[in-house]
Amino acid sequence: MLTKERENKLIKLCQELVQNPSNSGEEKRVVEVIKRNMLSMGYNSVHVDRFGNIIGCIKGNRPGKKILFDGHIDTVPVVNRDKWTQNPYGGDIVDGKIYGRGTSDMKGQTSAFIVACASFAEDCGKDFDGEIYCAGVVHEEIFEGIAAREISNYVKPDYVVIGESSELNLKIGQRGRGEIVVETFGKPAHSANPQKGINSVYKMASVIQEINRIVPPETKLGKGILELTDVKSSPYPGASVVPEYCRATYDRRLLVGETKESVLEPIQEVLTNMMRIDQELKAKVSFAVGKETCYTGETIEGERFFPGWHYDENDDFVQAAYEGLKESGINPEITQYSFCTNGSHYAGEAGIKTIGFGPSKENLAHTIDEHIEIEQLILGAKGYYGILKSVFKK
Repeated sequence: MLTKERENKLIKLCQELVQNPSNSGEEKRVVEVIKRNMLSMGYNSVHVDRFGNIIGCIKGNRPGKKILFDGHIDTVPVVNRDKWTQNPYGGDIVDGKIYGRGTSDMKGQTSAFIVACASFAEDCGKDFDGEIYCAGVVHEEIFEGIAAREISNYVKPDYVVIGESSELNLKIGQRGRGEIVVETFGKPAHSANPQKGINSVYKMASVIQEINRIVPPETKLGKGILELTDVKSSPYPGASVVPEYCRATYDRRLLVGETKESVLEPIQEVLTNMMRIDQELKAKVSFAVGKETCYTGETIEGERFFPGWHYDENDDFVQAAYEGLKESGINPEITQYSFCTNGSHYAGEAGIKTIGFGPSKENLAHTIDEHIEIEQLILGAKGYYGILKSVFKK
């Protein structure tokens, strides 16, 4: 399965990815490293799309199922660098751990499935029915699932494996995420004569109190949380001015089956009722829209609405993955991600059968002294290999 030579290749690839910083929108150097390695490992083709996602393909000797391994290659920036005990871009090995930004989120996992897929294809002489795809996805830290739309349109996979950290457990779902914007519109005036204006912040304060009474639904995925995350007024700074505009942002954790309309409906109902009573209140609700520039120069844009998803434990793909992991010597629990992933697109939007599996701990992402244990990294690669063996079992 994984010889010592392959293990060393995996460790080296992880280090090389970490040594090339790749904040969202700056992934080009990592893409170049991945392309070189994929081609040297025997991938049949490597495609880079308009957003800069990189997709390597290994074709079996016969047509059949398509399985896609998904790993985002962008990272959050390094802050408080002086507090790191190791170089965040060094990829140094200390006490059996590789240190650096992205080791656990998720350059380690991406390295593991790139090597695992190449190893599987080499060992079976590509004697399988189907195609294997490995994707390095851009801009996930900002837009979960948006760049992935381009990948699924290109690959049209039957199955997807999200490689995010799972502590070697099998993930069959996640809550989604929506970023909701509530706006109130007032009338500016000099603060020495506030009666001549309409203070949008006072209006927002009342709106917030009423929204706080909304009770989101709850399922086996957890609570559909609705949490206020920031409030901003304009003009700012507003010395001697009654603010004419106020914007509040809410983080909404989404459950399976919730739609854009169903999520906004209770908030819109609150606003409609309040505006009926208060003729001076003007308010609206919508989803935030994000817009960023990719390293290719393309613009990536979309509403911040990323659906939840969940599969039954007895689903054929779930059971195939579980069997493959068990045969690899891994004894996974079947559970759900606590955070949002690209699965929001594959499973939540596109309805593609999706599971999650990856080495390392979920809580190491974005942390000071982020790292991945080499033992976990290697076990993760064995797990990916095992999933392939099970899915393509004759």
